[in-house]
Amino acid sequence: MTRIQTPAAFAAALALTLAAAAATAGTDTAGAGHTMEKCYGVAKAGKNDCKAGAGTTCAGTARADYQGNAWKYVKAGTCTGIRTPKGNGSLTPTT
Repeated sequence: MTRIQTPAAFAAALALTLAAAAATAGTDTAGAGHTMEKCYGVAKAGKNDCKAGAGTTCAGTARADYQGNAWKYVKAGTCTGIRTPKGNGSLTPTT
């Protein structure tokens, strides 16, 4: 039996794949078994992973480099060892 995929079936399969990927985005784990943690004060302006304090909504809204309330996911155990011009990364928001 030959199976023919219609454009609608292909579009539905693609939509399901994208929805599944979006549902798992931003989790605390990454591929290869690495656990991730939020690291504050290490993101460049516009490169944070999510909310960066009052007046911001989500990813890419940090207004300054190394903003203390903006975070980025990093491999667990590495945050406080990340050095920036404003000091090391922090596991909690800084001012």
